[in-house]
Amino acid sequence: MRLLSVYLLPCLFALLGMASASLADSSAPELQVRIGYLAYTPPSGPLLSNVIPEPEDAGRRGAELAIVDSNSTGRFLKHAYSLEVVERDDGASLVAAAEALHAQGVRLFVVNAPAATLKQLSARLGDSLLFNAGSADDSLRQSQCLGNVLHSLPSRAMLADALAQFLAVRKWTRWLLISGATADDQAYAAALRRAAKRFGLQIVAQKAWSFDNDQRRSAQAEMPLFTQTAEYDVVLVADERGDFGEYLPYQTWYPRPVAGTQGLTPTGWHKSVETFGAAQLQKRFEAHAQRWMNDRDFAAWIAVRSIASAVTRLRQADAAAIRQLALSDQLPLDGFKGRKLSYRPWNGQLRQPIPLVQPRALVSTSPQEGFLHPNSELDSLGYDAPEVSCQMTAAP
Repeated sequence: MRLLSVYLLPCLFALLGMASASLADSSAPELQVRIGYLAYTPPSGPLLSNVIPEPEDAGRRGAELAIVDSNSTGRFLKHAYSLEVVERDDGASLVAAAEALHAQGVRLFVVNAPAATLKQLSARLGDSLLFNAGSADDSLRQSQCLGNVLHSLPSRAMLADALAQFLAVRKWTRWLLISGATADDQAYAAALRRAAKRFGLQIVAQKAWSFDNDQRRSAQAEMPLFTQTAEYDVVLVADERGDFGEYLPYQTWYPRPVAGTQGLTPTGWHKSVETFGAAQLQKRFEAHAQRWMNDRDFAAWIAVRSIASAVTRLRQADAAAIRQLALSDQLPLDGFKGRKLSYRPWNGQLRQPIPLVQPRALVSTSPQEGFLHPNSELDSLGYDAPEVSCQMTAAP
């Protein structure tokens, strides 16, 4: 009996301690986690096609759903999440509104804005943590790292590498590259050229689309002549706003597939992604937003979920502490993509598989089998640590 007491008493004290801790937690004040959502999408200009426009609420709807998801589990820990939405039609007023939120104590932000505006926000909100859910700009991940910004949206380099890996596996090694005239088109084309060099693929010809006519009536006559050049296996197109790329499939000189911003497209998220529990996320989003989830929505959703996961681990909402945890290897995230996601410590980019899709079907997912990496195959997409000239491991 005495021996039994020796073993039981410590267990009893431990149970009493857990009960006391539980009672203490139940009386603790609720942790309020305020997240600002900042959106500014510049007008794309007049389109030369009847391309389906991106939803005006792209990004915001994903953040809203993530708040619902976070509160459904956070209430057990007495964590309450709220989203404070600011949407403006110019960058200067967005920055001013963000500063007003900052003055009210908000230090966590999800940003859907171009790179130039993101840089301004990073400088003005220096003691905050910003999640970039709107700019795919490669320089932000390679040469101009912002110390208080993490990137939940894939970079153009990640998208181009994902596509190039698939084309290499299929042995479609000879590319015709066609790019539009906008700065975004040129940036996408540069990412494709980098990917071709990185994976040993050949660009047999490059052509610039400089026409300003509507292709809806003339594509059948003009596109075959425009794509007449040395023989190629695939046409790569860089047309981010959709001026001409939609009219390339089935109109090329050689009967070849089209990929890039149109045709077979690499993207952060798509309706056709359904495995690993993604179908449930898709259904919940569609019930919430009455439309399909896109890459901006997913980037905003995973940004908010990153914050919530860190708050759950830390039991606090300090921006610096969340940043430090996110850049460590101690915050694996479930993004319904079949692998645990995490942020790269050298540039703050979220590691993630990239779906390759046609308009209504998933074709493949990169990284492709056989593309190895000493640490993570996910780091074969985008800028790896030796390729980055800026480092963000130090505090901003």
